[in-house]
Amino acid sequence: MSNARGADRIGQVLGGRYRLLAPIGTGASATVYLADDVVLRRRVAVKVLHDALASDASFLKRFQAEARSAAALNHPHIMAVHDWGQGEVPYLVTELLDGGSLRAMLDAGNFLDLAQVRHVGVDTARALDYAHRRGFVHRDIKPANLLFDDEGTLRIADFGLARALAEAAWTEPAGAILGTARYALPEQAQGVSLDGRSDVYSLGLVIIESITGRLPFTADTTLGTLMARVDRDVPVPDELGALAPALRAAGVSNPANRPDAGEFATMLMAAGDLGSFAPLRLAGTVALQPDQLDPREPTTIYVPEQIVLGTTGSGSTNGPRFADPTIASESLFDGQPPTRAVDRPEAAMVAASARSGSEPRRRISAKVVASVIALLVVLGAAAGFFLLRTPSHTLADYTSMTASVVRSELESKGFKVVEDGIYSETIAVETVISQDPVAGTSLAEGKTVTLTVSLGPPPVPVPSNLPGKTIDQASAALVAAGLKLGVVTDAFDETVAKGIVLSLADGVAAEMPKGSAIGLVTSAGPMPRTIPNFAGKPIVDVTAQLDALGLKVTRVDEYSDTVAENVVISTSPAAGQNAAKGSTVTVTVSKGKRPVTIPASIVGKTIADASAQLTALGLTVSGVTGNPTKNVTGTTPAVGTQVKAGSAVALVTSP
Repeated sequence: MSNARGADRIGQVLGGRYRLLAPIGTGASATVYLADDVVLRRRVAVKVLHDALASDASFLKRFQAEARSAAALNHPHIMAVHDWGQGEVPYLVTELLDGGSLRAMLDAGNFLDLAQVRHVGVDTARALDYAHRRGFVHRDIKPANLLFDDEGTLRIADFGLARALAEAAWTEPAGAILGTARYALPEQAQGVSLDGRSDVYSLGLVIIESITGRLPFTADTTLGTLMARVDRDVPVPDELGALAPALRAAGVSNPANRPDAGEFATMLMAAGDLGSFAPLRLAGTVALQPDQLDPREPTTIYVPEQIVLGTTGSGSTNGPRFADPTIASESLFDGQPPTRAVDRPEAAMVAASARSGSEPRRRISAKVVASVIALLVVLGAAAGFFLLRTPSHTLADYTSMTASVVRSELESKGFKVVEDGIYSETIAVETVISQDPVAGTSLAEGKTVTLTVSLGPPPVPVPSNLPGKTIDQASAALVAAGLKLGVVTDAFDETVAKGIVLSLADGVAAEMPKGSAIGLVTSAGPMPRTIPNFAGKPIVDVTAQLDALGLKVTRVDEYSDTVAENVVISTSPAAGQNAAKGSTVTVTVSKGKRPVTIPASIVGKTIADASAQLTALGLTVSGVTGNPTKNVTGTTPAVGTQVKAGSAVALVTSP
């Protein structure tokens, strides 16, 4: 959108309801305007999409779906979406935040200290956790999308817009993606789908920049920035102190090894005492001049300073300043300061005469006119007070109540709720410890109530010497540290005996809240060996293979009419079954065919009958010793001897 087009929209009323008063932010996808909701008589922010997106039908469909979904998010640290429309231009209506963005703070040199950056990081992580559990991934966490109201309460902006833009058939201006890529993820360069842990990575980068003023792995090009982060974990500078472990976890290149947003918030809170929290030095808000309407950094929001009624003389350098939208629009849109006839009563009379076509018969004194005007102002102010005043409610005493119950009650009365968590040894987790303002205070709707909520006991170090201990020993060590044994899972290990602790479970940090259940991984011993099918293989080869598997062999020999000698018939356990490492496998080996006994019944038979009987037994007749016409008197080997099947037997007759 050109500068002229942005200026032309001033005074335009969108949807018959939202009068655009002044541009307060610009980006590659939209221009943000301060606007007056003429129905509810309140100030709002209106994001007007650029013409290139307005003509993209597929984007508009996605934008509508995302806007409706994002409007359902109800969290104290997520920007409220009031409305959306699609008339002459598509637009999104959100709450107006007067505190400025984190981007504006950093650009002004207002870097955060450790306590401040933890406060911002925890609020952001908790809001992301809320959204992620409802299926939303932001995809564009960066300082420009972290805004503050006039009391310093953080809001995440543009939920849903990044996803809609990612699927739009639209090309951003050359180089426009670079600003977003500064906070991009290794998985984006690899074509991996994004999940909630992607937002955690970007938030970690934002925290590092908020302390140091520098971003790791930032190259001159988008591709260079993305590729610099592939397979490389984010280096955490020494300035991050006790927050370093949490940031190293968030900056892991492999998203599967990163904490989710809820875990990241817990890790930030577990960093210990970082000093007292000083109020943030908010950047405030400032209306943009026409030469600032070209987007300089994509989706960067320049939120204006507090806008007050004043003159609009040519000597002003900070842009238009106004409080009443009607007066502001009249003076700003025609380029002239508002002129009132009461300031020049003579001119008013002349003008009135000109309209009536006759000369004035008498002149009303300036004092009378001033009196009438004063009376009208008083009456108007009184009417405005009763018609437009914001309802108030008296705060109850919420201490000792559950935070979720208090939050619901306060939000139902129109209050904003901010929670500050502190550790307590004596007060149960999620219990309200104190409130600001205190009980009995009359507070207008829309104001913020800060609840100090117990996080439970402070975190304690998790013993690091648990690997190598038995479960009983590890449980005793955890109890001594103020923790308790959690879920125990088994994992095979070739060297560690069964039942011995291998490691802490995934997700267990170096410090955990007191009383936490700590999961452990114990050894299930070596992985069971699956017995191969050894049938028909030589026993020599089978013995070697079982020995390589760490199994022992017991050999059993038996005769077989079908399996050759010294060949395996079967095993126990059978093929396909498991055996523990070091256990014994029984191998049955063939001794060949069963031996044959030379029968005594052949004695006295003729040579022919005896030969037939031996042949039937699987033996062969090798010859006759003696008179072949005589009957058999014996054999060689002798009658009753066991011989192998197929052996040769000689028949013996009488001399």
